[in-house]
Amino acid sequence: MSWQAYVDTNLVGSGKISKAAILGKQGGVWAASAGYNLSDQEQKAVVAAFSDLDGVRASGLHLAGVKFFTVQASERSIYGKKGGDGYTIVATTQAVLVAEYAAPIQAQEATKVAEELADYLITAGY
Repeated sequence: MSWQAYVDTNLVGSGKISKAAILGKQGGVWAASAGYNLSDQEQKAVVAAFSDLDGVRASGLHLAGVKFFTVQASERSIYGKKGGDGYTIVATTQAVLVAEYAAPIQAQEATKVAEELADYLITAGY
């Protein structure tokens, strides 16, 4: 399966994720949903957030120009909110999944989808 198919089918296609991207830990966008553009600075901040959990907890993240507050951050996953919308970001061995959801989708619904895909990619060596 192509990286784009993971975004289109597994993430956005689930109906629980509104926008998504897969970033390489070494840089670059492997795939993204249509119209979802993370700036180079945002991409670097997302990947770097896993090395500065206190910083991302204090400052939050910008995704596609929108500022989100971080509600939880660990070495594996970072969760953020802005009003009724939010994100789940999950690190795998070689990539970082960025999955945004919009109200009325609940955080746990979107998180389940993103975390399950991350688990699969980790078992596949990615």
